[in-house]
Amino acid sequence: MKAIVAVDENWAIGNKGNLLVRIPADQKFFREETTGKVIILGRKTIETFPNQSPLKNRTNIVLSTRKDLEIPGATVVHSVEEAVEYCRQYDQDTVYCIGGASVYREFLPYCDTVHVTKIDHAYEADAYFPNLDQDPDWEITADSDEQVYFDLTYHFLRYERKRK
Repeated sequence: MKAIVAVDENWAIGNKGNLLVRIPADQKFFREETTGKVIILGRKTIETFPNQSPLKNRTNIVLSTRKDLEIPGATVVHSVEEAVEYCRQYDQDTVYCIGGASVYREFLPYCDTVHVTKIDHAYEADAYFPNLDQDPDWEITADSDEQVYFDLTYHFLRYERKRK
């Protein structure tokens, strides 16, 4: 399983239910990386999508504690274990955790690769991704050249779990 996330220099990912910033190249990378794949996300995350609808051309798995939740075009699961079991039918290299913060924390132990867009800026935030730079189990295995969007600089990084 993989995760894909955009973080600021403090590993923040959102504020008040919204992304910190929208960078077209990051959105393009997200689309290219996840189209045709399986994505796992939380209920609050799907509620931020246009029409609160699943992302097109992907298998959407939504984690929610609400037992009565039904989302047309998505599979709703009620626990991490149920999501992991459901995803066993797919090649694990095609399964991506896409957030939000609590979903990332819960699924990170199942991930072996994390695609991080690291933005060289600190935003006001209330949601964070675990800091992989401080976790000895993770290492950077790919780093793009510096990217620029208006006055923002950022890098596309790939972190991989160290093999034991």
